[in-house]
Amino acid sequence: MQNEYEIKKEMCEIGRRVYNRGMVAANDGNFSVKLNDHEFLCTPTGVSKGFMTPEYICKVDENGNVLQANKGFRPSSEIKMHMRVYQKRPDVKSVVHAHPLYATTFAIAGIPLTQPIMPEAVIALGCVPITPYGTPGTMEIPDAVEPYLEHFDAVLLENHGALTYSDSLLAAYMKMESVEFYAQLLWQTMQVGGPQEFTPEQVEVLYEVRRKMGLPGKHPANLCPNAKAGKPSCHTCGGSCSAGAAAPAGNSDADLVASITKKVMEQLGM
Repeated sequence: MQNEYEIKKEMCEIGRRVYNRGMVAANDGNFSVKLNDHEFLCTPTGVSKGFMTPEYICKVDENGNVLQANKGFRPSSEIKMHMRVYQKRPDVKSVVHAHPLYATTFAIAGIPLTQPIMPEAVIALGCVPITPYGTPGTMEIPDAVEPYLEHFDAVLLENHGALTYSDSLLAAYMKMESVEFYAQLLWQTMQVGGPQEFTPEQVEVLYEVRRKMGLPGKHPANLCPNAKAGKPSCHTCGGSCSAGAAAPAGNSDADLVASITKKVMEQLGM
């Protein structure tokens, strides 16, 4: 298990990755790590995430109150948004907020990332909805994000950027990379006539791949039990969630799922 200093060093390394990949400009972006139910490490406001050292990192409680911060450093003004994620998602251990160019372009245009265009994106993300706009640093953003936390691990923030969260800092950051790669692919295919999307049947096969892989987090592939309970299902599932996810019919379908699962896991290096 990492100690606090090691986590701070990892946060600085992630900060460099985010900055060097152009996912933030100047002092933009913020991320945090949950130590326990009452202590959280977070990046400071007003500094470039690409040039942080461990003494920059602040510690806050579950209400965002400062527990420890070196002179000249204050927690991110977006800490309220992070705390809402931790409050509503006990499985989450880290939150990353950035302004990746392509994903933020879609967020500004008001276009969610919902088109199923490649297996890895469907399996890892499913789709990335847009939350309503909120003024940074206020309770408007946490309130706007909250309805999406139960069903998704990544969202676009309208006219603002992207937010990802997972069971570790590295996983939350990798999810941000996946969101940006998905957005860039979608943008580029739009320049050459538009993407060729998977059929609902192909999407469901990929969802079954995810279920078999046992990946953590929230995802449209896991929403069918919610639909059975009368909860909202993903708006991109083609309606297949409305009656619950049916098991593949017949050996041929089962063989297809097994074959695709094997190929996708090989591509993902698993």
